[in-house]
Amino acid sequence: MARLTFVRHGESVANAGGQTLPHATIPLSARGRTQADWLATQLAGAIAGPVYVSHFDRARSTAQAFCAFTGRDAQVHPLLHEFSAIDPARIAGLTGEQRRPLTEAYWTRGDREERMGDEADTFAEVVARIDAFIDAMPSLDDDSVLFGHGIWFGLLAWRLMGFAADTPGDMRAFRQFQVALPMPNCAVYELTGSGRHWHLHYRADLARGIAAL
Repeated sequence: MARLTFVRHGESVANAGGQTLPHATIPLSARGRTQADWLATQLAGAIAGPVYVSHFDRARSTAQAFCAFTGRDAQVHPLLHEFSAIDPARIAGLTGEQRRPLTEAYWTRGDREERMGDEADTFAEVVARIDAFIDAMPSLDDDSVLFGHGIWFGLLAWRLMGFAADTPGDMRAFRQFQVALPMPNCAVYELTGSGRHWHLHYRADLARGIAAL
């Protein structure tokens, strides 16, 4: 039985309500950097395996704090990047509050093939990416740590639990699940198992420490 550790990135400027930037280049906020530094001290002695990271800057910066503390290097995993539902060009200059109605309308429509701009993903594409990651999970080294994103992990959990993602109803049901899933910045989940059978454990103790910063 293998163990994997998933870490959501620290607070980004977008999480803090900042204006829209290209998805891959959204940086951590000052608070996000503090979160990443603190979490590195908590995880450093508990994880011995390889470090995998999304190519998005906010995840890479969160992983960088852990790598600096442990003297390790991170490897970019091609399937770890976040779901980009809306092309940044369509929402340029909007704050988080201004983006919310567009996001909610997208999930209400539930069209898994809808592409909201040239630089956006379809839901079908991100489902395929998650399924490909699940197929590759047995090849990851035991005790690997993955620095990534909230919607991405929510969909990973959804698919590991055996739920479908084929219809508008499936897509809307997933969104309800994902919004309710505990996923603060720097959330940590431990996954233990093999093949397509994994147990998920939320590190509420670490979440409490992050919230206290």
